[in-house]
Amino acid sequence: MEDKRILYVSSEVVPYLAENEVSLMSYDVPKMINDQGGQIRIFMPRYGNINERRHQLHEVIRLSGMNLVVNDVDMPLIIKVASIPKERIQVYFIDNDEYFKRKATFSDEDGVLYSDNDERAIFFAKGVVETVKKLNWVPDIIHVHGWMASMLPVYMKHFYKDEALFSQTKIVTSVYGQSFEGSLDVEMKNKIKFDGISEDAISDLDVPNYENLIKTSIIHSDAVIIASENLSPSLTKFIESSEKPFLPFAPKDAFAEAYTTFYKKML
Repeated sequence: MEDKRILYVSSEVVPYLAENEVSLMSYDVPKMINDQGGQIRIFMPRYGNINERRHQLHEVIRLSGMNLVVNDVDMPLIIKVASIPKERIQVYFIDNDEYFKRKATFSDEDGVLYSDNDERAIFFAKGVVETVKKLNWVPDIIHVHGWMASMLPVYMKHFYKDEALFSQTKIVTSVYGQSFEGSLDVEMKNKIKFDGISEDAISDLDVPNYENLIKTSIIHSDAVIIASENLSPSLTKFIESSEKPFLPFAPKDAFAEAYTTFYKKML
């Protein structure tokens, strides 16, 4: 993977958040490609429970300052950056005081999902693409991890479809069993339609639960990786019948070779 450019967009990444299936793979896979001489960037939200001082986050003024429109409201975009110690891997953080200031990731202290998680996902997707455009960094592959990143393929295939920068970029989505209970805001679909994305493209979001978010992400991806051994039968069946190239689950000791081979096929 020498000199190939891969953009990793994830809901969660260690060491900035606790270890789980998504956050660990969102570190292990980029590290593996970095070790092979690939060029990588990682993007994640800057949740309020990330310790900025400990992890030495700092704002990148030249990338911050633009406003993103979410459901007809201007929301300021703040970009922060940090380096994973010893790995020489840069991580970019998408931030906004309204969406990411609170001291938790997806739900409050009672476990109730934040009511604006749908808007946070839209803002995150747009923020990533706008920042990559400003960096003028052309990824060969964009690899998506976790449901908070699930709107990125949708926006890439519709809202940003005419961006020449991404004309050759392939999108891969990793699908995990790690989900959430209930649904996001029922108005999510209308908020996405506000950006000129057709009803047909997001019909599964009539009920914006975990499975339907992931299905929508799969539909708009060029390839899929099954990243959990215990993925739900319904999602497994959906992937197998999607006619997308897909990689079956590979255990920790075998994922490096499997992922590298899969990437090379994509390219």
